[in-house]
Amino acid sequence: MAVLIIIVVVLILLLLLALAVKIVKQYEQGVLFRLGRVLGAREPGLRIIIPFIDVMHRVSLRIVTMPIQSQGIITRDNVSVDVSAVAYFRVVDPVKSVVAIENVHAAINQIAQTTLRKVVGQHTLDETLSETDTINLDIREILDVTTVEWGVEVTLVELKDIQLPDSMKRAMARQAEAEREKRAKIINAEGESLAAAALGDASDIMMAHPLALQLRNLQSLVEIGVDKNTTVVFPAPLMSTIGELGSFLAREVAAATPPVPVDVSPASAVSPASPPSAEPLAAPTAAAAAMPSPALNGAPQGTGR
Repeated sequence: MAVLIIIVVVLILLLLLALAVKIVKQYEQGVLFRLGRVLGAREPGLRIIIPFIDVMHRVSLRIVTMPIQSQGIITRDNVSVDVSAVAYFRVVDPVKSVVAIENVHAAINQIAQTTLRKVVGQHTLDETLSETDTINLDIREILDVTTVEWGVEVTLVELKDIQLPDSMKRAMARQAEAEREKRAKIINAEGESLAAAALGDASDIMMAHPLALQLRNLQSLVEIGVDKNTTVVFPAPLMSTIGELGSFLAREVAAATPPVPVDVSPASAVSPASPPSAEPLAAPTAAAAAMPSPALNGAPQGTGR
């Protein structure tokens, strides 16, 4: 009987020791309640409490990642979008997080959803898509003001996804395409302007140095002949040069050929019935050409004496 009592006492002592010994992990802090009153926070390590009198709540101090589910929001320019986000927070005052609010995680989730809807609704669609950093900062500041009384610090809020209606997506795609075409036309016009200016400078240099154009033509022929094709190219200056050479040769031939004499004497006009000579007209000699013509001096024509 005594042995049984000893065994029961030992078991009760072990049970009380198990209830009295608490281990607080490094990333936690314990909030100790004694008969319902807060005695304060307990640091990590081995802690002894009074069983059935003290109650310890462990509070994690690690950063918690909380996704904010997608919210249907109407922007300031009356566009309906679905926005989802993610929030990061951590407990900085374990006593307040236990005493001031019942469930800190559920409370932050709800206040984050309403704050997200409020902040995004104050911006237009373009601002929502382009100024996400500003929106994130505004949401974080509003959450910090609310959660500081709960012993919680919101470290970061980020918009995760923005869903647009299909019609708005098509309109934005057309707008982006038109913007790209405008930029392409502007760049093309600027390139044409620069190319025209460069060509003008090159033409001025070629006018000052005529051989530069010939060298450029020869370089073009070399570039065309790289592919070993059968195309024959004659530059315009070369064709004009050939034409000028032909005109020069024609003028030289015309100058070297003697002119054919024409008989304008009255005798040839009075006696047209005389038979023409079968022999070709002989070229007048230099002496005959030098003698004066009777017809020109006014002497009468005779038939021979």
